[in-house]
Amino acid sequence: MKHLLTLSVLAGSTCLGLAAMTGSAAAAGPTCDGGPIQIGAVSTVTGVVDFSDAPKAAAAVFEQLNAAGGINGCKVEYTIADDKGDPQVAAQSARDLIDNKGVVVMAGGASLLDCAVNAATYDRSGVLAVQGVGVDALCFNAPSVSPVNVGPFTLTTAMLDYATKDLKDEKVCAFFLILGGTQEAYTGAIRAWEQMNGKQVHLMDLTLPAQGDLTPYVIKARDAGCDAVLTNQVEPGVVQWVNTADAQKVEGIDWLFLAPGYTEGVAKALAASKQPIYVGTEWEPYTEASSPANADWIATMDKAGLAKTAFSQGGYLAAKVVSDVIAGIDGPVTREAVTAALKAGKPMKYDIAGSAYVFGDAPKHASMQATKVMQLQDGVWTVKTPDWFVLPAAN
Repeated sequence: MKHLLTLSVLAGSTCLGLAAMTGSAAAAGPTCDGGPIQIGAVSTVTGVVDFSDAPKAAAAVFEQLNAAGGINGCKVEYTIADDKGDPQVAAQSARDLIDNKGVVVMAGGASLLDCAVNAATYDRSGVLAVQGVGVDALCFNAPSVSPVNVGPFTLTTAMLDYATKDLKDEKVCAFFLILGGTQEAYTGAIRAWEQMNGKQVHLMDLTLPAQGDLTPYVIKARDAGCDAVLTNQVEPGVVQWVNTADAQKVEGIDWLFLAPGYTEGVAKALAASKQPIYVGTEWEPYTEASSPANADWIATMDKAGLAKTAFSQGGYLAAKVVSDVIAGIDGPVTREAVTAALKAGKPMKYDIAGSAYVFGDAPKHASMQATKVMQLQDGVWTVKTPDWFVLPAAN
């Protein structure tokens, strides 16, 4: 299948196995007598978007792990399947990884539609997915998938909470671009904020267009008296929204955006704007090169010659989670063993993230509940919350 990309992360064709055993006593730890551990990811690599930074970063983690001898001597073979943003290709890719490659787990994927198309398949097959970047709503609402990122829905709640708690905004408004089945998830995020704060959203608009003139929406926010406005646009829409606010000479509104707005492209394009622009991150801010929390991720990306992006942080973290889970298995590394270990629900803390990662045995998963808020000032992203901004428990 041409959309399958098996990366060369396997050093040698057989697993090294455990250290030599004497008598009937075996050393504790994972074993792989059947060959290398098969791990896969369904990701959107070609098509309308390129999310390949995430699985490429996961591949780099496994490649460097293999170079160091593997997991207790067991090597990893990691396969990235490109779903091309096509539901049929996504379904075929998942079946090929499960049935033909015999993957024990999915790790590091980032896709427009993998969760929506394949979550039920993963569940039926007993395969769990540690998503590098959960994109669609089902990534956070399925028993078989648990992303390592905060996700757009939890981040919506967090950014509104930040506007209320830290920026002291009273009239909080939200404009959403609704794709697929995301309307319920975004309205649920608003309701969660309302429950936490005992407030009501001042204005919510679910008609934001994917393309077109944003002037009517910016004017609507201004005329409604919004103190803060959150939108879920990606990079081009963020730039267009702020440029429209500048063109309309709008003042006195805090503009809040989600993680896709946190890019160098946005910073460069809006360097001259004096609008108050805030974005939420999903991990330690990737532009903070001196942060100790980013040190291992940066070293891993540099060694592999990969771009240091927020998406690559997700792939890196997903691979770390899966590697650590496998390292804790005593005995053969099978699909059943990895699934059982993830469902055991042991919290896993990493400096690069503000929450402990938990898979667990639950109907849905959203363990990552912390963000760091960045403000764009004179073309430079600056950290507004040196400590993690963590969502409070709902009342």
